[in-house]
Amino acid sequence: MKKYIYLLTLTTASFFVTSCGIDNKKSVADNSPAINVQVNQVTEANNSPFLSVSGKIQSVNSADLSTRMMGYVTKVHVNVGDKVNKGQLLVSINNSDLQAKRAQVEASITEATAAFNNAQKDYKRFQSLFADSSASQKELDDITAHFEMAKARLEAAKQMKNEVNAQFAYSNITAPFAGVVTSKTVKEGDMANPGQPLISVEAPGNFEVVAMVPETEISQIKNGVEVDVLVKSINQTIKGKVTEVSTSAKNTGGQYLVKIALDKTDVNILSGMFATVQFPVEKKAKIELVLIPLDAIITNGQLTGVYTVSESNTAILRWLRLGRTYGDQVEVLSGLSANESYIVSAEGKLFNGAKISIQ
Repeated sequence: MKKYIYLLTLTTASFFVTSCGIDNKKSVADNSPAINVQVNQVTEANNSPFLSVSGKIQSVNSADLSTRMMGYVTKVHVNVGDKVNKGQLLVSINNSDLQAKRAQVEASITEATAAFNNAQKDYKRFQSLFADSSASQKELDDITAHFEMAKARLEAAKQMKNEVNAQFAYSNITAPFAGVVTSKTVKEGDMANPGQPLISVEAPGNFEVVAMVPETEISQIKNGVEVDVLVKSINQTIKGKVTEVSTSAKNTGGQYLVKIALDKTDVNILSGMFATVQFPVEKKAKIELVLIPLDAIITNGQLTGVYTVSESNTAILRWLRLGRTYGDQVEVLSGLSANESYIVSAEGKLFNGAKISIQ
């Protein structure tokens, strides 16, 4: 009887402790502070009926300079932002092996020249002897063949020198045109590899916009069409003209590349600025764009999403499929619809199920 009571007491105590633990956990979860957040409503861009696409400004004349030889960089003569003239030396690469090879070629030319001069004298002498019937045809043919071989060896040595001189051009990287240095990816002591970009140069003052046009609209875009280009970062509209229309979207995912040359302007535009190109053609596809700010996007590896608000005021991470970028906003192709709210900023770290308080 005492044993039974003892066991019952343990069971009751265990149940009491477990119940208290559950109650305590519930009370901790229920009393967790809410995270203050700011939310926005999903907006649909009710654009004009005319076609607008996003693009990026770039210099018409730009070059990424590299080398065809491998060697250590001995000196970089310019910095980013420096103005350079055509033919100005930008990067020097160690060429001691080329210097040794050029010395060998020079020695070969000296030897081949001496052999050629000697063979030429013999050839002329035997021509005279043959004319006086003092030499046979066989002797003249042998001397002629010897002369032609010496001549060929000398020509081969000279061509070898031209090859070495051409390689020297790749050890001294020069500016192909007058412009401004926009990037520098090497420093003294780095190893330069064939094809590796070393210096980028752009010619200022002449810009174009590269835009991607959907396949539903590309048939309306023609060369020579005048367009308006809105540069949102400086809030300026610049006139432009279509100069190139791609006829294939094989490598661009159904989007066709279009280039627009910008008119000369005093507006301070720079390569890499985003722009919106407004074509004077009516859109065929009447689709409303769902846009959200880029700052609200959450990235996890290759996944992109946004925190939304549930009916019980908790944060829910929603994965999205994104489209084109329009300045500081991005198009949402799927995962978010109109009249839904998403979190723009929070005063704490958000996670799925986190209690939130909308400010």
